[in-house]
Amino acid sequence: PLAVAIANIITQSASQCNDKVGDGTTTCSILTAKVIEEVAKAKAAGADTISIKNGILKAKEAVLAALLSMKREVASEDEIAQVATISANGDKNIGSKIAQCVREVGKDGVITVEESKGFKDLEVERTDGMQFDRGYLSPYFVTNAEKMLVEFENPYIFLTEKKINLVQNILPVLENVARSGRPLLIIAEDVEGEALSTLVLNKLRGGLQVAAVKAPGFGDRRKDMLGDIAVIAGARYVVNDELAVKMEDITLEDLGTAKNVRITKDTTTIIGSVDSN
Repeated sequence: PLAVAIANIITQSASQCNDKVGDGTTTCSILTAKVIEEVAKAKAAGADTISIKNGILKAKEAVLAALLSMKREVASEDEIAQVATISANGDKNIGSKIAQCVREVGKDGVITVEESKGFKDLEVERTDGMQFDRGYLSPYFVTNAEKMLVEFENPYIFLTEKKINLVQNILPVLENVARSGRPLLIIAEDVEGEALSTLVLNKLRGGLQVAAVKAPGFGDRRKDMLGDIAVIAGARYVVNDELAVKMEDITLEDLGTAKNVRITKDTTTIIGSVDSN
């Protein structure tokens, strides 16, 4: 049981490291194992748990301060390529392509990786899009269970500043999108109650491919960000209280579109627009 518990701690540590950084799992596992080893020694010597915990926290702060004093920002494209090549197990071609992507979109840009449909060489494609810090409202929306992701190709996008509580308010939209055979992403102030339950149940029964996320930002900032999404996706309306058009009046022509949408539990990435320039 102790060995299993230790293995679980190391596994969780490496997993969190990979999620947050994307690399460094070997180093993380070695450090975690060493911390566990030193904790065992301290316990055997009679140290109490609280003192050990406080010691670990103090050591963490000291290590972070030391690392920050030694760090050097990666600036040039060559340096970015070197770091990327190491992460790509020494593949210089992949490293140079990643450096090219960083150069084109900047350090705050979003870079995604897709499998090619065939035996193509690595290709870089730049598209308009955006990412915001809101994830799916229910894990039941996930389409990729292994990675816990929602991945849609060619979806419609419905935008509203309002809460959606009743499914009847968006039923015409759901029916129209279902007939089109394309997925639907709903971005709203919130989706809750009967509306959320119905969307989840529909997904579980193999009906319309749908996912819902909360709109990013608050107040005027939310209004501006929804407007930005509408421009990128080519949506005609962002439904709100000031608009004469109601949710149930929205048609397919009023919705936004995207080439791809990728949603994690924390973020939503919208890439390109299919039906507009």
